[in-house]
Amino acid sequence: QVQLVESGGGLVQAGGSLRLSCAASGRTFSRATMGWFRQAPGKDREFVAAMSWSGDRIYYTASVKGRFTISRDNAKNTMYLQMNSLKPEDTAVYYCAAVPRGTPTREEYDYWGQGTQVTVTS
Repeated sequence: QVQLVESGGGLVQAGGSLRLSCAASGRTFSRATMGWFRQAPGKDREFVAAMSWSGDRIYYTASVKGRFTISRDNAKNTMYLQMNSLKPEDTAVYYCAAVPRGTPTREEYDYWGQGTQVTVTS
């Protein structure tokens, strides 16, 4: 059974940092693009960042550029999202995803995690 499990979420003050992890099991994603999405209360899920398996293509939504860094360790089948300078508007449930069916910035992925809550207080 394929699973993506996010961890690292929590409560942090504005300006703080968190590092999210997405651990994959059941199959290797070392050759697949993986991404992060988030859903704030009352809003649609939105793209945050994505990275090709080799790291040669990296995508960020404009609101997190310069603050968030996506990375992955293919040997560990794990993806990360380092989030710095967090803002209250970053508050959301963060989801990892793997194997996009098309453009990595769209939600059409084959595999999803269950999400991890990130709450940023002002």
